[in-house]
Amino acid sequence: MANLRLGVSAVIGARFTYSQQAGITLVELMVAMVLGLLVTAGIISVFLATATGNRVQKQLANLQEDGRYAITLLARDLRMANAQYCASTGGVSKSMGGVYVSPLRAPTVQAKTLIQALGDVTTPWGLTPYPAAPTAPYDFPSFLSMRGYDCDKRGGCVPVSPGMLPAAGKGVGSRVVGAGVITLRYMNSSGGWALGVNSKVVNADGVISHIRIVPGMGEPAIADYYKNSGDLMLLADCSHAQIFAVSLQGGNEFYPSGTGANENLAAPVAQHDLSGGRLFNFSSDFNTVTYYLKVVDNGSGHTAGALIRRLNGTDHEVVRGVERLDFLYGIEDAAGTVRYLTANEVDTRAGGSISCPPSTPGPLGSDYGCLWRAVKSIEAHVLMSGQHAIHALAAKDINYLYSMDGDTSPQSATASTRKVQPGDQGFEETRLRREFHTLISVRNYNP
Repeated sequence: MANLRLGVSAVIGARFTYSQQAGITLVELMVAMVLGLLVTAGIISVFLATATGNRVQKQLANLQEDGRYAITLLARDLRMANAQYCASTGGVSKSMGGVYVSPLRAPTVQAKTLIQALGDVTTPWGLTPYPAAPTAPYDFPSFLSMRGYDCDKRGGCVPVSPGMLPAAGKGVGSRVVGAGVITLRYMNSSGGWALGVNSKVVNADGVISHIRIVPGMGEPAIADYYKNSGDLMLLADCSHAQIFAVSLQGGNEFYPSGTGANENLAAPVAQHDLSGGRLFNFSSDFNTVTYYLKVVDNGSGHTAGALIRRLNGTDHEVVRGVERLDFLYGIEDAAGTVRYLTANEVDTRAGGSISCPPSTPGPLGSDYGCLWRAVKSIEAHVLMSGQHAIHALAAKDINYLYSMDGDTSPQSATASTRKVQPGDQGFEETRLRREFHTLISVRNYNP
């Protein structure tokens, strides 16, 4: 019992120690929150910078790809400007002295409906300064070879407005304000039928009686190639070419039409000793190609420009993101001097200050527009944009250089030196933009 009592007393007399727990203070909590916010802001800042960098890199990559593609396609067509069948070879006709000669070549037009067979014509007969509709055979005129149009921010164009295209404006489907236009023509020499083996030209009294066609291997069937009775035909070899209306008889014989309405001005002249002779459907094989820019919806509530290739009256979208399109034309004058002119200067011979180079043997009238046949090279300028704005970029990062504005260093989209500003076209200013340009030699220039 004593031990028990002693134990109880010991327990009663003992002192117990308690461990007291304390929380963090309000100051400590606020410091922790601030540090957390700083870390979070840093992460977000890094994320946004990385995302913006990725967008910039992606847009620049797309700009490079689309710009190169646009320039490549433009160069392919511009290089073919004024091309004729067998135009790159020397002539096989002889001069009076017996020397082989190769003068400036152009098809002789016998057909009365040449203008109707071409597309995108802004030089109709009888409209000053162009001649009235001819009443006798003539050489294919210079003013139908090619034509350019310089357009400004007010929507106007010189020498005239390309009436076959949509009016300039900011709405979807309009032609882009301030973008140039070019129309060129060339022969697709891969079509037609070769003459001299199965197919033959039958002459009578110095004129062509008819042309008998027997398609050879790889050549088109007559029904597939000559589909419309009003189509004009082109008979050409390496020295001569004639354009005339025909009628198909017997299923495979083409007879030149008479001299009635919408037929021929005269009977096609017999061509002896054809060198590489070929018969083409002129209405389908003589291509008219027009390049211009059209306003399109970029899918984000804004608009962008698209490069349009218009082939024989049908539009084909090539690439989007093109905001400016300009051309300069390298002209070789009668003295052999090459100078680069605007479309209006080519059309008017720089106000009459440049003489026409040697023309074809039978030019039409005064050969107005003679310099369009003397285009030796074409300088093409394209301004590409990323199509979508990147608002996170600094102002200096969206400056760009466009040489046709006279820039020697990157300038802002609203610089006073800009001939056309993005705002004039209805495009966002905060987009990446880069210029692409090239110089194309017109290999079919044959003075």
